[in-house]
Amino acid sequence: MMTTELPEQTREELLETCHNQAQQIAQLSAELQWLKEQFRLAQHRQFGSSSEKTTTEQQALVFNEAEAEAVPNAPEPVLETISYQRRKTRGHREMQLAGLEVETVEYTLPEDEQICTACGGPLHELTEMEEVRQELKIVPAQVSVVRHVRHKYGCRHCERHAIKTPVVTAPMPEPAFPGSLASSSAVAYIMSQKYVEGLPLYRQQQQLARMGINLSRQTLANWMIAGAEWLEPVYDHLHEYLLKRDILQADETTLQVLHEEGRAATTDSYLWLYRSGRDGPPIILFDYQQTRAGKNPRAFLEGFHGYLHVDGYQVYETLPDVTLVGCWSHGRRGFTDAMKVLPTTRPPGPPTPTEEGLEFCNRLFAIERELHDATPEERFRGRLERSRPVLNAFHAWLENQAKNAVPKCTLGQAINYCRNQWPKLIAFLLDGRLELDNNRSERSIRPFVIGRNNWLFANTPKGAKASAIIYSMVETAKENGLDPYHYLKYLFEVLPNITTRQLDDVMPWAETVQAKCAVPKRP
Repeated sequence: MMTTELPEQTREELLETCHNQAQQIAQLSAELQWLKEQFRLAQHRQFGSSSEKTTTEQQALVFNEAEAEAVPNAPEPVLETISYQRRKTRGHREMQLAGLEVETVEYTLPEDEQICTACGGPLHELTEMEEVRQELKIVPAQVSVVRHVRHKYGCRHCERHAIKTPVVTAPMPEPAFPGSLASSSAVAYIMSQKYVEGLPLYRQQQQLARMGINLSRQTLANWMIAGAEWLEPVYDHLHEYLLKRDILQADETTLQVLHEEGRAATTDSYLWLYRSGRDGPPIILFDYQQTRAGKNPRAFLEGFHGYLHVDGYQVYETLPDVTLVGCWSHGRRGFTDAMKVLPTTRPPGPPTPTEEGLEFCNRLFAIERELHDATPEERFRGRLERSRPVLNAFHAWLENQAKNAVPKCTLGQAINYCRNQWPKLIAFLLDGRLELDNNRSERSIRPFVIGRNNWLFANTPKGAKASAIIYSMVETAKENGLDPYHYLKYLFEVLPNITTRQLDDVMPWAETVQAKCAVPKRP
């Protein structure tokens, strides 16, 4: 058979075409794999569990699970323990009701019926055999009018004989909202309903109307802004305390504000969160800003020097004199997402790279759980002894996996995130007071995110700033063991009658505040 040789130029063109097609096939295959992963991940987010806990099936696949989780000295549960707990159920209920106001309803026989049916003699009460049933009584919100009458006093003698008659006026505390129907309790109630319970003002307007009180939503909104103006000095004082700490956490989320000058109503604004760590009384502050630019945390944290827990957002890297501490929950989340996109049916075999990466993260969290109750010094030493070897092994694993992982795939993104964030991810080794993740700030910002789903947007920048201040007050109150309603009410009663030098007395950890506003402690 005769063969026809192609010209040299044609051969080179064919080789180049094959090379280009091979690259295109590889790129399309990677994109197809990425799309499949995103589809599985979207299905899991819509229909699957939102928890990032490793399932039993996943745990069976990871290496050294028995050695990592075994607690040889842990006692086995016994039947006697279960029996004892069941016998204590009634006593537990009594402890739950301890401290509540008790209203007693007695059921007695009329005197003319207190006659023995056998002999006709008088009956006497058998107190040791009386039956008692207890139930919770909940009284819905009630509205009443409080009239403040300020009495004045004059002198009869001076009225008759003197040129001027002195008038003595009885003292009365200054109100927070003079000339308004708003009282300290009313504003505190509306605030707590919106910012704690997530009940929008228009629903509260309807609720009040059913109680016979017709207040417009605009009036309720004005009350919120007026109340926030009273709370602002407390907010600023908390801000001063926050900057004196040496360990903070930060996060941010979107907020839609309809009427911002020069901006469309659909443009995202931001609510920044700054909070204290595990040391000292909790402080949680929100800061409304129009953008997500780095100038915002730089301005809010001016004067702060220390450790700052953050996620992977790069603007925090512009903060001066601050050591950034990364979040291992974000690092683990990448491998958790990669687990979700794996095929549901896989042949048995050694752990996949996704399972190996997740296991490294799980080992760090397991060590941290065991060190939870340790002192900062003990935790520091324990991390150097136990967590640092895991980190060294994980870093070597990441560098090895990065050579083969497709950057755009879910596993590749998880690997690249950890590699890029590595200096911040290992910073928790520097101080035993630091935490493994930034979950504390995410938990603090969650009530706002949930509330935002109910009221959707703020109307004006002034309203957005007021919301930031109020959320700061209620979330700080909650973490300090206070009832937000009682704390807000207390502030509106006290603030008009004190000076700025007395703000320390109304901080949520102050002894008087704790005595008046703390949530009753129950088992």
